[in-house]
Amino acid sequence: MPELLIELFSEEIPARMQARAAEDFCGLLQKALAPLMTQAPKPLSGPRRIAALGEMAARAETAGKEERGPRIGAPDAALDGFLRKHGATRDQLVQEGQFWVLHKPGQAIEAAALIAAALPPLLRGFPWPKSMRWGTSGFAWVRPLQRILCVLDGKPVPFALASGEDAAHGLAAADLTEGHRVLAGTGPFAVRSFAEYERGLRERCVIADAAERERIIAEGIARLAAAEGLEVVPDRGLLAEVAGLVEWPVPLLGRIDAAFMDLPPEVMRTTMRVNQRYFSLCEPGGKPAPRFAIVANIVPEDGGGAIIAGNERVLRARLSDARFFWDLDRKQRLEEFLPKLDSVVFHARLGTQGQRVARLERLAGLIAPLVGADVALAQRAAKLAKADLASGMVGEFPELQGVMGRYYALHGGEDARVAEAVGAHYRPLGPGDAVPREPVAVAVALADKLDQLAGFFAADERPTGSGDPYALRRAALGVIRIIRENGLRLGLADLVAEAFFLYPQATGATASPEFGMAVATETMKSGWQPPKDGRHPPMVAAFAAGLLDFLAERLRVQLRAEGARHDIVAAVFGAAPDDDLVRLLARSDALARMLATADGANLLAAYKRAANILRIENRKDGPHDGPVDPARLTAPAERSLAEAVAAATAVVRDALAAENFLGAMEGLAGLRAPVDAFFDQVVVNDPDPELRRNRLRLLHALCAAMDAVADVSKIEG
Repeated sequence: MPELLIELFSEEIPARMQARAAEDFCGLLQKALAPLMTQAPKPLSGPRRIAALGEMAARAETAGKEERGPRIGAPDAALDGFLRKHGATRDQLVQEGQFWVLHKPGQAIEAAALIAAALPPLLRGFPWPKSMRWGTSGFAWVRPLQRILCVLDGKPVPFALASGEDAAHGLAAADLTEGHRVLAGTGPFAVRSFAEYERGLRERCVIADAAERERIIAEGIARLAAAEGLEVVPDRGLLAEVAGLVEWPVPLLGRIDAAFMDLPPEVMRTTMRVNQRYFSLCEPGGKPAPRFAIVANIVPEDGGGAIIAGNERVLRARLSDARFFWDLDRKQRLEEFLPKLDSVVFHARLGTQGQRVARLERLAGLIAPLVGADVALAQRAAKLAKADLASGMVGEFPELQGVMGRYYALHGGEDARVAEAVGAHYRPLGPGDAVPREPVAVAVALADKLDQLAGFFAADERPTGSGDPYALRRAALGVIRIIRENGLRLGLADLVAEAFFLYPQATGATASPEFGMAVATETMKSGWQPPKDGRHPPMVAAFAAGLLDFLAERLRVQLRAEGARHDIVAAVFGAAPDDDLVRLLARSDALARMLATADGANLLAAYKRAANILRIENRKDGPHDGPVDPARLTAPAERSLAEAVAAATAVVRDALAAENFLGAMEGLAGLRAPVDAFFDQVVVNDPDPELRRNRLRLLHALCAAMDAVADVSKIEG
């Protein structure tokens, strides 16, 4: 098939936008050229270009189709509107039955014409996160667009971006592109294929493929480090960013002054990464090495001496600033930063960071005994957890919050467990980050995330389909992972309610009375009923239930990502309200094991049959949910089933109470034989209405016994 190559050449594109822009461009191309292009093109991106390489048919015939119009005898206005919509005339209509029908013939589509028609509106509406205009044109792009290369089957496809009176800077597609801004040494050059494009760029010191640039950078730095017996500190994000900053990567090594090597490794790495995009090196044992790696975008004539010296001077200045904050912050104890938090707003409706510290201290104390942590240490760690937000170092490098708190806590003589909790309470920061393991750290981390979730849900700042500005999904997954990976048995409903109570607004002391009402009202509208123990007021319990639904949904998403059957997860979650995640997961695992057996699969089929019968008969004269009358069990098969259901119900009840979920499943598996016999030998809808009603009640008892374990109706199969 003919090869299609399109390149959009501009001023430097921010590195963080390049890969996504190339993927978006390829997806939009596939959609716009769908009649001739069956799969998305390959994306290419770099500092000054995004490109797409694909294949498409040279031409195609579209199939004819029929459009049904108004009824015969419909008003003329309706018929005229239909004709205008399809650009047709009355003599093209055919009467078929009671309707006018328009037969539209197929059309021939030429690839070059389709491209020329589709690209201008596609580029004018391209979804950059941020864009700019320049000159007098209304055309917007992330940075000034300079050239458009469009080649199909070795021939340029000309089209212009001009629209109406907007000339769009006179930009028009051709077969020209440019090489490296400095190293190429020549002007634009023409290409007629991807092979020419890739070869021409490489000859002019441009690597078109971002993945290849990443490989060159990683291998080059690793080779230089290995020559000195060192290793590169892994940083996938920095590698991708640097690959988006250079077209012709040239790795170099610089030296760090020995005077700065006593700074915390995280401080040095953050300073180098955030400010300068340098790579950190370490010794084989992990000890920071007095070396760093940079990636130049030119081939230096002196071997890189001047570039290295210049970057070493800049790094000395950066590390001197870090040294200043490090020394200044350690002149006071971590606790002495706390008064500053009273003037730092956490959220307009949720008070200050100082008020949040008081809540965390209280909540961590409640959680500590539940996770085996010392209450006093947990409260102390929670009190200090946010103190470093007022430090000079974290003010300069927010990425170091928690990290610096740990160093300052140790410097001030705090218990090692307190310092560990201060440093770990933000974790996990993402899917690949480890969860806290030490009990004090676990208590503070859970308190931090539950306070965050309760507060923002109460303020009705919940995540939406288009955004999660307060990272509440990440906080929910953090709670789930901490509980799962530490095997914690917690009643989350009570903890969420306590977290809600700790906000002054929740008790009516300050702020508006509708605080938290949105979540509670939605929960109660869904048919939720407050727990019978009445430990919390109904509205508070309803709020907790609404937030637990959010946590449960996050858990379902995580389980599906791990390969668990979504229907089994939904069935277990739908059986009965349960805020113990470990128990829910154990029940899901036991149910999955049972359904994987022949008895389980057959029992599921029997349940579906019984449920279908009940659903149909309940519409007639139901519900049929009363007690089974033993005197009306006339057939041996129904007597056997009734006995088996009664026995299984007792086994399931006792097993669930003991959290013996495998035992509960085994109790259900014993129903298979009597259920099979019942459906083989008994007619449910007996002519005798009393026998029919009793047998329907027996089927209801069967379904109820199984629904005690899980909402079996949600299981597929």
